[in-house]
Amino acid sequence: MGSRLNPYLSFRGEARQAMEFYREVFGGTLTISTFGDFGNPDPALADQVMHSQLETARGFTLMGSDTPPGMDLVVGNNITVSLSGDDADDLRGWWDRLSESGVVSVPLEKQMWGDEFGQCVDRFGIGWLVNISQPQS
Repeated sequence: MGSRLNPYLSFRGEARQAMEFYREVFGGTLTISTFGDFGNPDPALADQVMHSQLETARGFTLMGSDTPPGMDLVVGNNITVSLSGDDADDLRGWWDRLSESGVVSVPLEKQMWGDEFGQCVDRFGIGWLVNISQPQS
């Protein structure tokens, strides 16, 4: 394997639920390793996610973990995950799932540049941008 770049999301005790949700949204294979799997003796951390990785048939890779107590986790607007392309049906379906129970700041609709675009924060506090490209004439 060569090099790759992908998002790595941090959570405070919700990594398993979030990554299972993203597997429901995008499909694919999810692997989860807990702190207990790696021998951490702290019972409070045993079931927390040390590392998880979602690999999809479309080539998407999303990683995530729980942030252990004592480590800083600042939830905010410093990362947004972008989904874009021209497969309108898939992109609209993903938008519907991600924005459900979340907060929509820009509805998915045609924008001044001609594409459909929407912006939301999902129920786990992760920001998403969805852009559906229009066919070039």
